[in-house]
Amino acid sequence: MTNTQTKSQRAVFVMIAFLMAIFGLMTTTTSASAASYSVVSTTSMTSTAYHRTSASGAVYNLTHTKKLASLSKYPNTTWYATKKVVLKHGSTKAIYYAVKNGAGTVSGYVWHKYLTAGKAPLSLKYAKAAVAMNASTGKVLWSKNANTPRAIASVSKLMTLYLVEQKVDDTSATWDSKVTTSYSGLKSMGNSSTYGGFKFTKNSYTVKQLYDAALIESSNNAAIALGQWVAGGSTPSYNTKFIKLMNAQAAKWNLGKASFVSANGMEQSALRSYGYSVSGGDANLVSAKDVALIAKHLINDYPAVLTDASKGSLTVAGQLCYNYNNLLPGRKYYQASLNVDGLKTGYTGLAGYCFVGTGKKSGHDRLITVVLHDEDEFTETRSLMNYVYNSNLI
Repeated sequence: MTNTQTKSQRAVFVMIAFLMAIFGLMTTTTSASAASYSVVSTTSMTSTAYHRTSASGAVYNLTHTKKLASLSKYPNTTWYATKKVVLKHGSTKAIYYAVKNGAGTVSGYVWHKYLTAGKAPLSLKYAKAAVAMNASTGKVLWSKNANTPRAIASVSKLMTLYLVEQKVDDTSATWDSKVTTSYSGLKSMGNSSTYGGFKFTKNSYTVKQLYDAALIESSNNAAIALGQWVAGGSTPSYNTKFIKLMNAQAAKWNLGKASFVSANGMEQSALRSYGYSVSGGDANLVSAKDVALIAKHLINDYPAVLTDASKGSLTVAGQLCYNYNNLLPGRKYYQASLNVDGLKTGYTGLAGYCFVGTGKKSGHDRLITVVLHDEDEFTETRSLMNYVYNSNLI
């Protein structure tokens, strides 16, 4: 063995020994750090509600060796503390609370400075107006600008569908009754890249076919055709009569300042080119609370609507109708525990994104939520639903 080889080998051995020493030191330091959190005292306390004061905090296990959850992911969560624990780390002592979220899915220990007493307030960042309502009692459980009338886009179709259900229920009409769809304005609307979706390729469809197209695909021409049918005809003059029926029903339900000018939620500035403008303002104006009340009447009086509204898609008269409710099973924002099975989406440039959601979580009454002029309607609806349930408001 040459001197050069010997020196090289020695250098390698020295490096290996050095790295092993460093690794051993790191291991020892990590173990020491983990072991340095010790319990000084534990005091039981009456279950007390807290919410986060900082998004930088975290929930740890008792020995502080494992992060169980980041508070940044729980902006609207109420944590319930049942113990006050003093932990010692080196020469420093700190107070931690033993906490559990309302759903009981996350528990651990949080430094007390990251929490403040009281239930977590809910803040919907994007929705201009919102409400959560008990579908059985009509009680408002949470609200934001809930009494201010706003444009509601295709959410308006809930009123139209209610009046369709009412006619089928109260007259000799049936779901198989034929609705005339030959008016050129309706066919043109159905072919529109902006307002279409369900094309009128025939001069008549059944009530049920148009009902499904309006509910699931949110077909604008189907909603107008149904409204004319409810009013007794198939021309724009009957659309005007139907608008009066919509407002009469709103008055019957004491819906405050609700005002309807279209059967489908399109603004009149858009409807005019199709021959469907009426006197009045440009848009249907309804408050979030009154939208929830319309949904309440529809669900309670005609509960079968939920069977249809829960379908992700449906082929109607040879055309695929797609449901844009992204809280349904298999969709991006689906959460199994919420059991969402309806109800209606909506969008126009004036109204923004609107959504009426409903579901019945196991062991609770049915919940109705409404968000109007939102930019993240499904995330905020899910947050609102979870907040109501986790706060035991329903």
